[in-house]
Amino acid sequence: MTHRRDSYHHGDLRRALIEAGTRLARVGGPEAVLVREVTRQVGVAPNAAYRHFADREALLDAVCSQAQGAVAVAMEAELAKVRAKGDAAGRARARLRAVGIGYLRFAQEEPGLFRTAFSFPADLSRAASPDSAGASGLSPFQLLSSALDDLVDAGVLPRAQRPGAEFLAWSAVHGLATLAVTGPLRALSPRRLRSLANRLLDMVDRGLPATADLHSATRPVR
Repeated sequence: MTHRRDSYHHGDLRRALIEAGTRLARVGGPEAVLVREVTRQVGVAPNAAYRHFADREALLDAVCSQAQGAVAVAMEAELAKVRAKGDAAGRARARLRAVGIGYLRFAQEEPGLFRTAFSFPADLSRAASPDSAGASGLSPFQLLSSALDDLVDAGVLPRAQRPGAEFLAWSAVHGLATLAVTGPLRALSPRRLRSLANRLLDMVDRGLPATADLHSATRPVR
């Protein structure tokens, strides 16, 4: 039996609701984050949630930020494994690969939270939100951007090709993750998925710098 609690101080209930919503998302994805179920788990009346969230979308937005923070933590864990030795180009490439591996690994291990993390909002307005950050203070989008900046500094990625590169890399990795979580690649073994992930990350590594030559080769003659 769930007992309602009315002794929350200002702010505590909000945090409890977000944590309950995150637990629901972990099991059932964004569709499971419902005001009635969240408040039932916390032990308060549904109307209590509206003191902190205007509607269900506002609650889901907060849960999405928490889920993105968890993605960032997974990416940071892989980045921590990158050795500081070696040349700058090698380290930069290793950091970009670590970002991708962390993202894909999280998708496999936490499919409900992964689906939730990028289900809302509908634009990039929260891509750099502190609520979406890991221990480093960076969100998943910022961690990817930082890795790409390292490639530029190391001379791997031409500076002229840096604008928008995060969208290309993100699209490729997110596409594989989505196919593996909710698409036709769900039946593949973890070993097969790891192999595909490594090949995809090789393509991203080689493909981003190569776009400079491709752009020059396809430029219209005037």
